[in-house]
Amino acid sequence: MPSHPELRFDRFYRYPDLTEHLKAFAARRPEIFALDSLGKSHEGRDIWLLTATNPKTGAAADKPAFWLDGNIHAGELTASTACFYILKTLEDLYGKREDVTRLLDTRALYIVPRINPDGAEWALADKPKYIRSSTRPYPFDEDPVEGLNVEDVDGDGRILQMRIADPHGAYKAHPDDARLMTPRDPAESGGQYWRIVPEGTVVNYDGIDIRVNRDKEGLDLNRNFPVDWRQEYQQFGAGPYPTSEPEVRAVVDFIVKHPNIGGGISFHTHSGVILRPLSGQSDDEMHAEDLWLYKLFGKKATETTGYPNISIFHDFKYHPKQVITGAFDWLYEHQGAFFWTVEIWAPVKEAGVESYHFIDWYREHPPADDLKLLAWSDKELNGEGYIAWYPFDHPQLGRVELGGWNKLATFRNPPAKYIEREVKRFPEWVIWQALTLPKLETLKATAEPLGADTWRVRFSVQNSGYLPSYVSKRALERKISRGVVYEIELPPGATLVGGKARVEGAQLEGRANKVSLQAFLPDLHVTADRGQVEWTVRAPKGTRVKLVARHERAGRAEGSVELL
Repeated sequence: MPSHPELRFDRFYRYPDLTEHLKAFAARRPEIFALDSLGKSHEGRDIWLLTATNPKTGAAADKPAFWLDGNIHAGELTASTACFYILKTLEDLYGKREDVTRLLDTRALYIVPRINPDGAEWALADKPKYIRSSTRPYPFDEDPVEGLNVEDVDGDGRILQMRIADPHGAYKAHPDDARLMTPRDPAESGGQYWRIVPEGTVVNYDGIDIRVNRDKEGLDLNRNFPVDWRQEYQQFGAGPYPTSEPEVRAVVDFIVKHPNIGGGISFHTHSGVILRPLSGQSDDEMHAEDLWLYKLFGKKATETTGYPNISIFHDFKYHPKQVITGAFDWLYEHQGAFFWTVEIWAPVKEAGVESYHFIDWYREHPPADDLKLLAWSDKELNGEGYIAWYPFDHPQLGRVELGGWNKLATFRNPPAKYIEREVKRFPEWVIWQALTLPKLETLKATAEPLGADTWRVRFSVQNSGYLPSYVSKRALERKISRGVVYEIELPPGATLVGGKARVEGAQLEGRANKVSLQAFLPDLHVTADRGQVEWTVRAPKGTRVKLVARHERAGRAEGSVELL
């Protein structure tokens, strides 16, 4: 077996190394890992998909499945690392720990560590460019003729901020630490003030006007999914039509063609929070049973990871009058699979800020919070977090100073020393959540003689999983999957004289949403997790018939019976 470099969790890997590490998983443990390409990115890179399951106990497509992905946004590199850490956990513990072994023996995981390899390459380049998502120019393929283009202007591999001395500037030095820029008081005048702009070059500067240009690459792949997709005038970056972008189209095509996927997690950064649907509607619009389960699963998520779990609509809006749509929570809203978005890393909490709201803090917060962040950076980050202002002769603006937060390596992603600590929060939760998926199992197969060469064949199955076979009320409402399909396979010489060769039965409940034993009304259908079908077969004595039950989300169960 070829040797592979050690996988480390204190760094981010560029595409060739990421590819080699994924190939190494499949090479080391072919009995549980298989590597495929989901499709091609805009720039033609393979979007790698690693399937984790034990094929000896059944094909992945015949098992309930859980989806994991990361790095749909270019600079959110820790998301890929989270997927790698989960893969390493599965590799190390399969065959050694009961729940991990049971997981891969009975279910499958589809893992895409980097949906957006192009954007990540730009973020990791020696001279980086930080964009939101795809590298495809959008909505126009032309360079700006004026304004400030955000870029690494001094070639040090970072994109910081520039401060320009200006008596009318909106910022001043904090009296307790001159490095820190803080807003002027609304009525203040007569001090030394600064304008703060992103690091970059200015095209056709007239000496007065500086406007920061939007990235020419204006797409947001996480607004291109086909759930309440909205045009550009309503939501910037959504693309010309749903799934217009190859990365999103590859993901959507795969998931639609794999209806066994009953749950999923998409890793992002940052805020240190776990998000659940709905995005564009309140909790009142969600099926009550789904909301109860989301709250139950969310409680477990918080216990396991330490991250709070919240509603996107109620607690994670960028603006109180706006909603986010066209995102990957399409997996719940259209497909009815329980889906979570994880925002890894909360530097504000790391610095000891106690009162912290996930979105509002970035709009407005007291300068005391910034002082805490600065003190934390000085103590923990060895000068790599907050960069002291230093002079620079700018080609258009003249003498300026560069400095401020190194945001990619401090806010958008954890500094190297914290990466592994953050991503190790998630494997236990993923394992637990995936094991709640429905699981179809054979209960009994019998044959009762009715007369000469005639038998009544019965086949019964059960859902041994926690969730119902259909997974969610959302999926049931949307008719995402049909009930259990039963089939009988007869050898030559046998005929079916009663019943149909293929029968569609009912959905099977799981253990979810069971009423309390103190409830006023009892559970009236205590065996709703079981289903059965019967056929009348004419065949010679000793004939063996094969029986199959399958459900798109709950998997496959088989049985056989000899006619005696």
